Amino acid sequence: MKYLDEFQNPELARRLLDDIRATVTRPWALMEVCGGQTHTIIRHGIDQLLPEEIELIHGPGCPVCVTPLAVIDKALEIAARPDVIFCSFGDMLRVPGTDRDLFRVRSEGGDVRVVYSPLDALKIAQQNPEREVVFFGIGFETTAPPNAMTVYQARKLGIRNFSMLVSHVRVPPAIEAIMTSPSCRVQAFLAAGHVCSVMGMDEYPELADRFRVPIVVTGFEPLDILEGIRRTVRQLERGEHTVDNAYPRAVRADGNPAARAMLADVFEVTDRSWRGIGTIPASGWRLSERYRDYDAEHRFSVEGIATREPAACRSGEVLQGLIKPHECEAFGTTCTPRNPLGATMVSSEGACAAYFLYRRLGSTPTPLEATPVV
Repeated sequence: MKYLDEFQNPELARRLLDDIRATVTRPWALMEVCGGQTHTIIRHGIDQLLPEEIELIHGPGCPVCVTPLAVIDKALEIAARPDVIFCSFGDMLRVPGTDRDLFRVRSEGGDVRVVYSPLDALKIAQQNPEREVVFFGIGFETTAPPNAMTVYQARKLGIRNFSMLVSHVRVPPAIEAIMTSPSCRVQAFLAAGHVCSVMGMDEYPELADRFRVPIVVTGFEPLDILEGIRRTVRQLERGEHTVDNAYPRAVRADGNPAARAMLADVFEVTDRSWRGIGTIPASGWRLSERYRDYDAEHRFSVEGIATREPAACRSGEVLQGLIKPHECEAFGTTCTPRNPLGATMVSSEGACAAYFLYRRLGSTPTPLEATPVV
């Protein structure tokens, strides 16, 4: 409970807000990259407590949300095969494919299991040598190291009935894609602290210099968010554009060298399609050639799948920060967490899910000036 007490202190939050109000003199648009940060912002009403000059734009930092529809449909096809045990984290089970989700596959007889670690899936493969076991490996740089380690272990132990359906994405290329978009309004970034705890900050100075945007590495508790905003606004007001670490209790400049070494061994950088956004060059990982036998796409030859996004779903615009969730006509009506049109409504880090869960249902938010940050 220590960090909950220390980083959700209402008095310290008020001081940070006072500092931000005293600093800002003109409108600024900041993007928080991570969906976890988005949920903290909406849950605690941070966006409503900030001075009106500061707009927070929700970024594409929800790994479930940006997993492309084609990969979801491949997962569904593999999971439906009678010789397969398909393992996934629970947040992927309700993500809609073209015409069904993993829950539907399981109800139709598919052996779909929720696991809490990729190593759980590897253990299931050891216990079921007559079955093919597939783990759905998605996420940003944060979840990539344990997934890489699991494939490494499978090869080391000679477990041949295990494979991974990989859809890993990388944050820095996404920032570049956002900044080069003709519709971009972003003037600064709150970078995801957990990503930087793995990868460090080496890739960000070049982006900050090239696009002249401050990038502040930020944590996930209310005071973390407010401190990140305070440092970002101070840079903007001074005309600065540097990389600043506001999350030093978890992030070192070089990240986690052991994790980075594992990633370099097991994965290789590739172009990756992002759901609702499109293909971003060098924005993902795939298994490297020496581990290709553990690639589920290669093993099961799932190609030529025709996908179809719901016409009413505007999650792509939400992911790009072009609209807020409640500005989508389907939000809260034909699209709800129980019957989602897009992944942003069902993922625990999705912006639409945050707006629905914390009752941001209309175009005029309820003022939260008297609401404590805790």
